Amino acid sequence: MPAAPPLCLGPLPTVAAARFPLPAGACDTHAHVVAADNNAYPFVPERTYTPPPAPEASYLAMLDATGMTRGVLVQISVHGTDNRYFLEVLRRHPQRLRGVGVVDPSASDRELDAMHAAGVRGLRINVLFGGGVGFDAMDTLAHRCAERGWHLQFLLDARRLPELLPRMRRLPVVGVIDHMGHAPVADGIQSPGFQAMQHLVRDHGWWVKLSGAYRISERFDDFDDVTPWARALIETAPDRMLWGSDWPHVHIPRMVDTGRLRNQLADWAPDADLRQRILVTNPQHLYGFAAI
Repeated sequence: MPAAPPLCLGPLPTVAAARFPLPAGACDTHAHVVAADNNAYPFVPERTYTPPPAPEASYLAMLDATGMTRGVLVQISVHGTDNRYFLEVLRRHPQRLRGVGVVDPSASDRELDAMHAAGVRGLRINVLFGGGVGFDAMDTLAHRCAERGWHLQFLLDARRLPELLPRMRRLPVVGVIDHMGHAPVADGIQSPGFQAMQHLVRDHGWWVKLSGAYRISERFDDFDDVTPWARALIETAPDRMLWGSDWPHVHIPRMVDTGRLRNQLADWAPDADLRQRILVTNPQHLYGFAAI
């Protein structure tokens, strides 16, 4: 019998104070909710990990504690294509929240239209953790997204991007790359994967989430080796950068402080006007939030 997926640590109960003023309308564009009732909302058996509950109330408390006016929820892989809990949370907060869902390419138009009404503005391709939908569905899902003005979000290792570029350039929608490419920053910004990511952002209007520094760094827990990587992305296209906490920080050996992760923006984007774009203007444009 295969081993049970490992249990994850829970998020820290407090967050570090902000090092800079948070602007009105600031948005955390990448976090997850995990239902507390696994009988009503079961985990998929093919999952890579088993998280503790991260319910709606805890998520909203995190947004408040980190100074975020708005948030974008991403359907977590352990719930697979069962978007019910994620959608319930979105429906209860239509002004504050938007979402990125996970669906089988055969999902009905009725299902997708209901997701749009709930606040979903994109679909996710995930090839790193069990329970996701992979590259085989990319072209079909991209066309389903195009019909609704959505984007396609990618959880992948940027080292795979060079081989995928021909397909990605042809997609009828823009893409959003999770966690700054989820590739080791030790590879450097001249690496083929980073250069391919820059190409998609600079020449094809793609977006990058400045999130998950702890997933690509070798320096716990300030992750300062990520600074050159993040700055290079911001310099490539400041109007295509988004920030996300990646709360509740699943599948990592040591828990991180969500407030300290937010504070990295002070080093990555020292200028207040630039942080305004990353935290407010850019997500407002991509996810369709009302203007502040």
